[in-house]
Amino acid sequence: MYNSSSPKKKQPQKKISKSKWIKPFWLVYVFGLLLLTVLFTFISLGWVGFMPAFSELENPQTNLATEVYSYDGELLGKYYFENRSPCKYDELSPHLINALKTTEDVRFEKHSGIDIRALGRVFAGVITRSHKGGGSTITQQLAKNLFPRDPDAGKLKTITTKFKEWVVAVKLEREYAKNEIIAMYLNTVDFGNNSMGIKSAAATYFNKSPADLNIEESALLIGMLKAPTKFSPKRNPIAAMQRRNTVLSQLYKYNYFPKNERDSIQNLPIDLSRFAMQHHATGLATYFREYLRQWIADWCRNNPKPDGSHYDIYKDGLKIYTTIDSRMQKHAEKAVQEHICNYLQPIFFKHVKGQKNAPFTNISVEETQRILNSGMKRSERYVLMKDANATAEEIIKAFETKVVMKILTWDRGMVDTVMTPMDSIRYMKSFLHCGMMAMDVNSGFVKAYVGGVNYQYFQYDHVKLSKRQVGSTFKPYIYTVAMQSGEYSPCTMVPNIAVTFHLPEGGTWTPRNSSDHKRGMMLPLSEALAHSLNYISAYLMKQFGPQSIIHLVRNMGITSDIPAVPSICLGACELSLYEQVGAMNCFPNQGVYIEPTFITRICDNNGSTIYKYVPKTNEAMDQITAFKTARLMQGVVDYGTGGRLRSSYKLSFPLAGKTGTTDNHSDGWFVGYTPMLTAGVWVGCENRAAHFRTLALGQGARTAMPVFAAFMQKCYEDKELPYHKVVAEPDKYPGYYFTIPAAYTGDPSGCNEKPKERKRPEFD
Repeated sequence: MYNSSSPKKKQPQKKISKSKWIKPFWLVYVFGLLLLTVLFTFISLGWVGFMPAFSELENPQTNLATEVYSYDGELLGKYYFENRSPCKYDELSPHLINALKTTEDVRFEKHSGIDIRALGRVFAGVITRSHKGGGSTITQQLAKNLFPRDPDAGKLKTITTKFKEWVVAVKLEREYAKNEIIAMYLNTVDFGNNSMGIKSAAATYFNKSPADLNIEESALLIGMLKAPTKFSPKRNPIAAMQRRNTVLSQLYKYNYFPKNERDSIQNLPIDLSRFAMQHHATGLATYFREYLRQWIADWCRNNPKPDGSHYDIYKDGLKIYTTIDSRMQKHAEKAVQEHICNYLQPIFFKHVKGQKNAPFTNISVEETQRILNSGMKRSERYVLMKDANATAEEIIKAFETKVVMKILTWDRGMVDTVMTPMDSIRYMKSFLHCGMMAMDVNSGFVKAYVGGVNYQYFQYDHVKLSKRQVGSTFKPYIYTVAMQSGEYSPCTMVPNIAVTFHLPEGGTWTPRNSSDHKRGMMLPLSEALAHSLNYISAYLMKQFGPQSIIHLVRNMGITSDIPAVPSICLGACELSLYEQVGAMNCFPNQGVYIEPTFITRICDNNGSTIYKYVPKTNEAMDQITAFKTARLMQGVVDYGTGGRLRSSYKLSFPLAGKTGTTDNHSDGWFVGYTPMLTAGVWVGCENRAAHFRTLALGQGARTAMPVFAAFMQKCYEDKELPYHKVVAEPDKYPGYYFTIPAAYTGDPSGCNEKPKERKRPEFD
């Protein structure tokens, strides 16, 4: 019987079958896998946007700096859009490699471009909202550096780009060995302070090559990769030190050094005592590097690559091997600094102080204003005011109004003062300038090149570009024509009397001696040149005429315009220092002109030679003529106007040269040579109207010759250079002395066996 109050029987619950979800799971999995496969295939084929071709992965393009090397292997400087120089794996410090791996990608050796374990860690961190570190491998970072992301891309494009980097990373792993990837990565990263790549960074921060970096230096640089500005040791030294110590902790964690070393190294301060920003206006041979930059740019335009395109000195990573000797360049720059900046400039300031219209002399108010206005129009202040549409009256008023400004001093650097901009222009006209060049006698290699006193403030090149009157340094060419004729020798007697020239345009010209040395007497040519007597130069000019002199100097490499007038016997022509040194080198080089050269070879970024120097030579005169003129010029040093080289500077090695001083003492010259080196120096102000007022201070023997003396002294005392052996043991090096030609049978002094005595002529 049915009982309504009896409990109901429980119905059994339906069991949920797991098999129901297996099929959807696999559908989603397979579909997702298929989708990813298709996506990565499309990415690889470039259908989703740009994808580098195999050739681009094989030869990835980065902007490489062109490097300039000295003859002795020192890096002089670079030309670049990005200060980046390639570095091979075996040129890297082991500390650097270990720091990079332990900090950026500890499983680098175990993955093939993408680290699945690291990605899983990142994914888990996103889910749990906990930071688990980055998932990008070194190879992925390299891919990003080689093919940068679009900074304006949206989120979707950024995700697609990330996938592209994965594909590129895998391709890179297939194409390159692990060591190559490490080197490529360190070559592409930015270390701040205008240093792209590890080679530039090591040079900038520590003045080292990457191979020489120690463990704390390596840790500092690798730590900067996370954020070059934030962890810059120059801008944020505390943050940089903390980041460096984090990298050191990673090295310790993976057993690259023991705990006691970690503690001591982490306590070391960051040493930036050798930090040096690599800039075109700093470093060694700045004027030379700027001249070379223009020369190389011209060479690139005229020497295309095999495919017809042109080399780019800012991107193609050329290597230029020059003739400059870094040690001799340092000696030259120091000689200029010591004599011109530290010694002569203070004397000049004192000399012109309080003088009317200083530093200008004997020029009108109108001419002075023209010089100052010309300087005004070249100033940055003037350009900015013109761009702002200021009127001429407004500009003049601004330049005549006193303002707070900084002015240059050699002893205190830039100092604060108050003066008008026009007065600051006048002040800058008071600076003495200098050019110096030295070359090897036999090879023609330029060993030192100083175009000015300081490239940062005065960028005009006084070696190659500047042309100034040469004064008495032109006289040896007059004497050479006489020696070449066969009628004269260094011992030939000539009259020391005035000579008058009748000029084609009418009138006469009679040059005068600057001293009364043996006036009216018969003198040998050797004594006449030693004392730079104008009467004798005029006498020889009267004998041979201007055209014969011009013909000779053309064979000696001088190409500047020289007027065919008698006054060139006193140096009334404008030549460059480069021309003067090249021409004078003919005398110690036995009459052969060899073009002064700056480059031995140029290589591309693969090391293949694309240019090699071929010397250009010309027999300017016979050996005997060159020997006789060299003997004449030795007299200048031994007992003439260059005598202080022996008496004051104690230069004992074989030496010859010629001083030169132009009208009003505007230009001081000295060009001289040993049997191994030829060098020349010019000194003067930017404008010829600014100069010393007395010959005692302004002559070339006082302004230019001391720079020559200091340079030669430093070179011949430098034990790293070969010249000191000649001084120490002269008997062992007879070939280094001025050689008497085999064909010469006369007196060793350069005189003929029977020197002729010239009769006193009657002149108009």
